[in-house]
Amino acid sequence: MTSRPLLHLFISLMLGLLPGLAAWAENGVSADDIRIGMVNAQSGPAAGLGLGMYAGAAAYFARINAEGGVNGRKITLILKDDGYEPARSAALTEQLIKVDQVFALLGYVGTPTSRAALPIAAQAEVPYLFPFTGAEFLRTPLKKWAFNLRASYFDETEELVERINKDLGSQKVALLMQDDSFGEAVKSGLAGALDKRGMRIHAEARIQRNSLQVNGAVAALKLATPDAIVFVGTYQQLAAAIKQAKASGVTARFFTVSFIGTENFISAAGADGDGVYITQVMPSPHDRSLAVIRDYLADIKPSEVGYASLEGYIAAMVFAKALANTGAQPTRAELADALQYLNTDLGGFKVAFSPSNHQGSDAVFLTRVQAGKALPVKRMQ
Repeated sequence: MTSRPLLHLFISLMLGLLPGLAAWAENGVSADDIRIGMVNAQSGPAAGLGLGMYAGAAAYFARINAEGGVNGRKITLILKDDGYEPARSAALTEQLIKVDQVFALLGYVGTPTSRAALPIAAQAEVPYLFPFTGAEFLRTPLKKWAFNLRASYFDETEELVERINKDLGSQKVALLMQDDSFGEAVKSGLAGALDKRGMRIHAEARIQRNSLQVNGAVAALKLATPDAIVFVGTYQQLAAAIKQAKASGVTARFFTVSFIGTENFISAAGADGDGVYITQVMPSPHDRSLAVIRDYLADIKPSEVGYASLEGYIAAMVFAKALANTGAQPTRAELADALQYLNTDLGGFKVAFSPSNHQGSDAVFLTRVQAGKALPVKRMQ
């Protein structure tokens, strides 16, 4: 028997012999529940993403709690609203760790907010799990306490550029980006993918986070006459940009990554959203051929079905699977260890981590908005 199983056996025996020790646990762990924290946008221009992540995670935790929880403990999810503002995200993260004393953090939304929250989590050695962002800083270099479920923005922009170049033959690819670390993260992936094909960003314009003032940026891009515009921002901003582009005679097509919040964008843009291509990092939330989607649709409210809530649902599922592998007295270190060896098929969606790779999936799916729906497609037309 190796040293680690012996240690677990010793702890189990001590807990059995000394009932008073049963109260011992990591922060956030009691005899009958485990507290985890979520900070994301429940208000503001990115609220649809946070609302979706919470709805999906809450739906899965409700399912597993109804079945008795994980190793006899139910999961309590504590939610706080940062409005997609980094300073608020940092303050609320400290509150969750120091006041609420959560076991782990799950389902944050955004690159700038993650930049603010992750150092706080890492310093406290609290797992920072499955944020809704593909930013490279969360992946490289490897961070002990950070785990990513979704494909990276490098993965998404590679797929976008491959299809824009190969299927459409576009050469003049412009960028309309949020002027912050989120915009820079996607810009880096876009520039790298274009460079691989002997291309460069044809023109660039910027907008401010949480602002719908897009007219100046659209006017600047119009002067550059691009074939394609890759957008980096929130769904309300993209809807405003497309409406302004059409009103001012811009004919370039729009393309964006999964952070956009597909269903929220479709609702905000209306008919103007038709023809926009969006890369996704989750399978279609309507694809009943997958067992994980059938379970998800059985648990989620019809009004909450969408890519964001599906990601929250799968994030909660992965957390629960890793937690189940930590035993009767889970610690944060054991959760991180369980995650880095997790390799599982969730029912049509595979997730695999390793000690050298904390990104669970690199799957990217292409969709095109048409008549109020995001339809999966293989090629751009």
